[in-house]
Amino acid sequence: MGQSPWPMRDQAHCSARNGPKNEPLSRLRTVTSGFAVVLQALIYPKRRPIPRARRDLDTPPAVEQDGPRLARLSRRVRLMSEWTGARRVMRVLQRQEPDRIPHFEWIIDRKVREAICPGGSMEEFTVRMGLDAILTAPDIKKEQIGPNRFRNEWGVVLETTAEEHGFPVEGPIRTLDDFRKYTPPDPHAPGRYESLQRLVRRYKGKLAIGVHLNDVFSIPRYLAGFENLLMALVEEPELVRGLVKLSVDMNLAMARECARHGADFVFTGDDYASTERPFMSPKAFREFFYPGLKQVVAGFHEAGLPVIKHTDGNIRPLLDMILDSGIDCLDPIDPIAGMDIAEMKSRYGDRVALKGNVDCAHTLTFGSVREVVEETREVIRKAGEGGGLILSSSNSIHSAVKPGNYLAMWNAIRMYGQYPLQLGPWGDAGAAEAF
Repeated sequence: MGQSPWPMRDQAHCSARNGPKNEPLSRLRTVTSGFAVVLQALIYPKRRPIPRARRDLDTPPAVEQDGPRLARLSRRVRLMSEWTGARRVMRVLQRQEPDRIPHFEWIIDRKVREAICPGGSMEEFTVRMGLDAILTAPDIKKEQIGPNRFRNEWGVVLETTAEEHGFPVEGPIRTLDDFRKYTPPDPHAPGRYESLQRLVRRYKGKLAIGVHLNDVFSIPRYLAGFENLLMALVEEPELVRGLVKLSVDMNLAMARECARHGADFVFTGDDYASTERPFMSPKAFREFFYPGLKQVVAGFHEAGLPVIKHTDGNIRPLLDMILDSGIDCLDPIDPIAGMDIAEMKSRYGDRVALKGNVDCAHTLTFGSVREVVEETREVIRKAGEGGGLILSSSNSIHSAVKPGNYLAMWNAIRMYGQYPLQLGPWGDAGAAEAF
């Protein structure tokens, strides 16, 4: 075989980097890296190290049948090899049925990754686990200004915590006068898209390549501060309109650059709601944010980029406007906020694809493996028929998620997410023994 298109080190599988080879499991080296992880962690716990992973994830040859369990896994691997993650995700964004339900997360915290794939980056984790998409963002510089504090090119001060990603604590704009003096980052600056270009060179056509941009709320929120922005809806509406326009213009400029460099889709992470209700009234959303949302989604589409729109919380009062903006996929259908993925599928499945929604606040964090598998199966049962579903957590794989529970969800997606769907009772067809 020629050189693999996957730029991974020859050595080293995630959880047993330099472990000795062993006869029974050496037959599994042709399986994708992700299957090897789960086989080690779940099927052969604490027995033998896994040999090095196969580098070519595109077309793994058949695994020798080493008993009924390996025969079943071999058939699944052969089925998976006929599709790439890129094809799978783009098919779902068209609300069509792929070979199996795709899976990726917008955040998988380092602690969880380290427990599964020690020493690996998010990129390595994505490839070794066989996730279907890889995400990046425009490269924004930042400087350290104090212990655990950084200021980025937007002028926003971020504070780091136990989570891998920092959160904003201070913005550069408080008044309309501040806004008029403000200069945003240059969307065309040299080096702005180096991370995207690197991923495109390595994975274009193999993984769906998503770019994390924003739509109409997060940038105004970060620049002006959350409370100040909401107060400005009443006290300084011109400031809000200016911030929304800035966000739309900046993100459309960056989206055009991302499309030119080979991105496949846009993922916008602007939250509009808490668990109880939206951050603003439907009337205020329609007046200040909805026109910009329609404009930015239309601009993403003009650039050739489908849109996965993320917003946590109870967005029911805003749902019609969000869907009318033309988004292609809604994420994550927040279950603790009362968002029902079965209802979303039945009422809106002909208009929008869905991403979600295994509960990361409770089930993935505190639940048992069995509870995770059962909830994953329920999401598939409720929203998987006919395609249009990307299965993921209900927000992200944060630092409190049990690594074993993430693996259980990962494995359940592959076991029960093959089309045509076959969701027999728990334990059928040897399912229980795989967990």
